[in-house]
Amino acid sequence: MSESQGITKKEIAVSFLERIASGDVRGAFKNYAENDFQHHNPYFRGDAESLMQAMEENAAKNPDKIFEVKRAMEDGESVAVHSHVRQNPDDPGAVVVHIFRFENGKIVELWDIGQPIPEESLNENGVF
Repeated sequence: MSESQGITKKEIAVSFLERIASGDVRGAFKNYAENDFQHHNPYFRGDAESLMQAMEENAAKNPDKIFEVKRAMEDGESVAVHSHVRQNPDDPGAVVVHIFRFENGKIVELWDIGQPIPEESLNENGVF
């Protein structure tokens, strides 16, 4: 899938994350990630297989995960997705930003940054 087939990088990034959140980790990587994919999450080795295993474990542990995209931005070969991720309906969740780098319509690199949502916030604007 690529922009030439009518799908933008932003749509690919969002679909990739939605499929992962629904438990289709391998399918997401197969369809959207390049073979030499790398990531920068400090809690796992930097290869695709290590990240996929961690994502599959999380999906099995949290089958009711809720993933809601708040905004997504595309700039050239980069996409950023700002989202609300909850492990279950009772979880206040976290604010997460995923930053993707693309080559030839495929994801080649990923950064993710997360912040737990506190029960109470001093900020009247909220986290979203």
